Amino acid sequence: MTEFFDRHQALLQDARKALTARGFWAPFAEIPSESVYGAGSRAAGQAAFDALKGQPFALPGHPEQRRVGAEESPFGGALDITYPAADPAALIAAAQGSAQALADATPKARVGALIEALVRLNRHSFLIAHATQHTTGQGFAMAFQAGGPHAQDRALEAVALAWDEMTRFPDHAIWEKPQGKAAPLRLDKHWTLVPAGVALTIGCNTFPTWNGYPGIFASLATGNPVIVKPHPRAILPLALTVRILREVFAEAGLPADAILLAADTAEAPMTQALATDPAVRIIDYTGGTAFGDWLRANARQARLFTEEAGVNTVTILGAPDFTGMCDNLAFSLALYSGQMCTAPQTILVPEGGIDSDLGHKTPDQVGQGLAHALDRLLEDPARAVGVLGAVANPATVARMEALRQGARVIRDGRPMLLAAGADDAVAQGECFGPVAFLVTCADAEAALDRATALARDRGAITAALYDTDEERIARAIPAFARAGVNLSINLTGAIYVNQSAAFSDFHVTGANPAGNACLTDTAFVAPRFTRAMWRRQVA
Repeated sequence: MTEFFDRHQALLQDARKALTARGFWAPFAEIPSESVYGAGSRAAGQAAFDALKGQPFALPGHPEQRRVGAEESPFGGALDITYPAADPAALIAAAQGSAQALADATPKARVGALIEALVRLNRHSFLIAHATQHTTGQGFAMAFQAGGPHAQDRALEAVALAWDEMTRFPDHAIWEKPQGKAAPLRLDKHWTLVPAGVALTIGCNTFPTWNGYPGIFASLATGNPVIVKPHPRAILPLALTVRILREVFAEAGLPADAILLAADTAEAPMTQALATDPAVRIIDYTGGTAFGDWLRANARQARLFTEEAGVNTVTILGAPDFTGMCDNLAFSLALYSGQMCTAPQTILVPEGGIDSDLGHKTPDQVGQGLAHALDRLLEDPARAVGVLGAVANPATVARMEALRQGARVIRDGRPMLLAAGADDAVAQGECFGPVAFLVTCADAEAALDRATALARDRGAITAALYDTDEERIARAIPAFARAGVNLSINLTGAIYVNQSAAFSDFHVTGANPAGNACLTDTAFVAPRFTRAMWRRQVA
């Protein structure tokens, strides 16, 4: 069935062009406006979310042995939604039962259905925004963008790249080798795309769709059934996704059980059992390094794609626009209370200070500049709520309280800015949440060395550099590249180190301990299938 493919072929072609051009392209509108999403769409999304609370979540035909669900909104109140749950063996059996039909479907059938699902998900962006806000603690605007259109962009990016990889070579060719005066040798060759097997997506609490969609959609596009294992605190956004995918697959003649929800609880987790099942051949994981290490040690049968912990640095060696720099960094530090994998954490400054457009600044003055910028940004409570959102996990609050004890506090509150020495261990590992460290280094070169070493040895997804010395910037660029981290230089205004744009930015390089996979490059998609050939001699 190619009806969906034919309907969305133009969108697919635009996505493929955007992948090559790497400029700005956003197929799904990021503004939560009824002028874009239709009159009444905002109220309809709120009503749909309210209707889900306190009810069993429906997934027709899904394996079900019991009901689970204990999500609490970080803004207060239990969602009281229960989800169908089944033992790992039942989920694996259902996924395997769908595998052949999904593999036998043409790339057009799979890709067309996936794009149709994305279009439908986009129509439900207000609903998904509420689901994301009240499971992750993001402010509504961020929840709408990151949970909806930006996640959908990332999914389409993965689907378009998968299409290119699956269609890069022909599926049939006549091979003819000249034999001089004798008749040429002729072979009729055919290639079949063979999916790797069952895929497991292990979701995170903070960005369940944005981080989860690339793996889910890449695996489905290449013919692999997917079991989606959400974080127990953030099931709803992915449950809505699974429901829409199952509906579209059924309409497209594809097996609905090619996409399954593995809802569980913190008290009775099933991730380890799923991850080590021999049928699971692909694992997409976003989370801490400790469980990443466990997966590497125990899930050896699967190809593992990870995004893990890192230490994102800001190296301040000079400031062409001191106020603009402070304001820009303040927003980056405050956004979603620092609970972004791209949020800066460790700010490195030479102990001799920096030159700026406002004169020479000591490290203390740099710290005060950042503190004042945070105060300006967050002085309006209504704006502060939208920027900061809520802390998703109580353990993050406890960690902040422990850090405050005995530290030199530059700015208290959320986010908290602490002073640290170059050798202080606390600033050399990820400290997830609304806390940053101002670290003094011997000089500019020592600061650069520390930033690149942290990326190389501890991992980093982003790095920022502020400097007025162009020769030093030119030396720093390849040093950060060798450390495997993406670098932003002298950002001011409304573009931030936290931001990663689909179809342009490669999110995570895969070249340092913060993750072994990139969202999204060919290495993220191509290992999810192989090509098998059969050939026959012809006259």
